[in-house]
Amino acid sequence: MLEVLKDGSAAAQARIGKLLAREGGDAKIDAQVAAIIRAVRRDGDEALLRYTKRFDGVSLRKRDIVVAESEFDRAAAQVTPDVRRALQRAQSRIAKFHRLQCEKGFELREKGLRTGMRVTALERVGVYVPGGRAAYPSSVLMNIVPAVVAGVEDITVVTPPSPDGIRAEVLLAARLAGATRVLRLGGAQAVAALAYGTESVARVDKIVGPGNIYVATAKRQVFGAVDIDMIAGPTEVLIVADSSADPEFVASDMLAQAEHDPLSAAICLATSRRVGERVVEAVERQLAQLPRKAIAGRSLRKYGTVVHVAGLARAVELANQIAPEHLELFIKQPRKLLPGIRHAGAVFLGQYATESLGDYAAGPNHVLPTGGSARFASPLGVYDFIKRTSIIEASRDGLAKLARTVDRLAMSEGLEGHALAVRRRLGTGDS
Repeated sequence: MLEVLKDGSAAAQARIGKLLAREGGDAKIDAQVAAIIRAVRRDGDEALLRYTKRFDGVSLRKRDIVVAESEFDRAAAQVTPDVRRALQRAQSRIAKFHRLQCEKGFELREKGLRTGMRVTALERVGVYVPGGRAAYPSSVLMNIVPAVVAGVEDITVVTPPSPDGIRAEVLLAARLAGATRVLRLGGAQAVAALAYGTESVARVDKIVGPGNIYVATAKRQVFGAVDIDMIAGPTEVLIVADSSADPEFVASDMLAQAEHDPLSAAICLATSRRVGERVVEAVERQLAQLPRKAIAGRSLRKYGTVVHVAGLARAVELANQIAPEHLELFIKQPRKLLPGIRHAGAVFLGQYATESLGDYAAGPNHVLPTGGSARFASPLGVYDFIKRTSIIEASRDGLAKLARTVDRLAMSEGLEGHALAVRRRLGTGDS
């Protein structure tokens, strides 16, 4: 399944190239999603009910769209005490970390002039929670908690319904995190409802949360009518391993990534060929015991890679080129390598900083840029749920101090009306 490839070889270059080319548009899906969005804008709730029956196999009435309070109570009773405590502790740690991201406004005072910036939370946010292969209550916490910390007062969760209902852990996580309501809606139709509103769904200001290609395409198409967090692609991990790395640890983290989805990518850059070979052996042995081995196996066959690199400098170069969602440094002195890392969604230092820790309970957000977008994008955070407003206050003297500068710039741009707006206030132009 896996083999150790030599850095610079045609096989290694092809493998990494295949990884970088995982994502891309699909004209057919674009057209399908556009049609769904148009139908929701035109028909409102009727379109939502129609698509829910068609895509999810669930017949809903309008009054069924919003999950009733009694269902949250039943869900809380169904979740085992140990899982409830785990969710509570994770929620507490996520909130603690994200409170440190809170941003304050500022004010700059000069004679006759006062400027500043005011920070306010968004009013309404929509959170998409996938159904599909697995439901992730941890993702519910990661998307809602930063919004609550930021001060968002209205948070709508949408998640695809199934004949078996919404998982109790998802409903409990939504309640613990602070969601205002949960709706039985999924797919592109849910994104359209959040973006434009229907009889039962209030329009939001921003949509966050992962989803399949239809959800991602819908988010891309409604951007502008609302804000979005990012276009999330398949998940990925890149592990840099030197001679001190434990191959069993490397293999377990590669498999933890691969079990997510057949499009997931797990890469190891090993400075020791022997370590690379032992990683390959450990992956195959551990895979045989993994419950989700079919999914993980497909992922590894397509995108799993072990590359032997000449040294840590080359590993850093490749890591920055790939800009992975998760970057793990399983080396003797990982912190020394950190200054050279420019592009990664999250960096894990040392062999005990497994990606699983970041996914659930460390505190930093696990919603991370994928597909190389770590070159310009950041993890989800409190800053995604606020907006900034500039404040300008001036007296006549304050305006006079800058009048000449404004006048010259306005005239240089051919905008005489701007210059006249200043001159008239100071009595230096036509009234």
